[in-house]
Amino acid sequence: MSRILIFVALFTALLSTGASALSLSDLSQKDAGAGLKDALTQGTRIAVQELGAPGGFNDNPDLRIELPGTLGKASRTLKMMGMGGQITQLENSMNQAAEAAVPQAQTLLIDAISKMSVQDAKSILTGPSDSATRYLESSSRDQIRALFLPVVKNATDKVGLAQQYNTFASQAANFGVVDSQAANIEGYVTERTLDGLFEMIAEQEGDIRSNPAAAASDLAKKVFGSL
Repeated sequence: MSRILIFVALFTALLSTGASALSLSDLSQKDAGAGLKDALTQGTRIAVQELGAPGGFNDNPDLRIELPGTLGKASRTLKMMGMGGQITQLENSMNQAAEAAVPQAQTLLIDAISKMSVQDAKSILTGPSDSATRYLESSSRDQIRALFLPVVKNATDKVGLAQQYNTFASQAANFGVVDSQAANIEGYVTERTLDGLFEMIAEQEGDIRSNPAAAASDLAKKVFGSL
């Protein structure tokens, strides 16, 4: 009986060694690309869902959008002096505008993922932990920006302080106090929304790379488990 048990143990060990020895080169290019697309689609949908929900930006201390540069420093001082009600209202509206815009990106992002070539997939899988996110950003950021701008503008137009912000920030930009991109509330919020979106996708990508079992599809688990 003991010999049988020893044989079973050895056989099991051999099987497990063979499974763990699976490498990226053992997978077909088609499977590797499909697995990457599955994982990236999963990460994108989670990122859009989380950031597009109420409080997605506003309640996230790492991504919450605040007034830029010197304007931000001044706003913190005003808040401490009890004069921050209007500033808080403006910042809340900026984050709500970001939350409203994010869902518009999902279709474009999924389309960009579907168009990923075999060569793109190969370099992404062997690259840094945010390679897929950087690919998405380079291939779709401009198009997503065009989608976000009208949504953000519509949201900020409902806030009376938006015009005051644009006037104040535009003047400040002339003196180099704020970046020219931040001189317009729609442009500033749009860029910060894009930054937050791709940061969240990168986080999802990193999670799957470090824990392949978290991938939704078996193929994605196999691909990332082989890295």
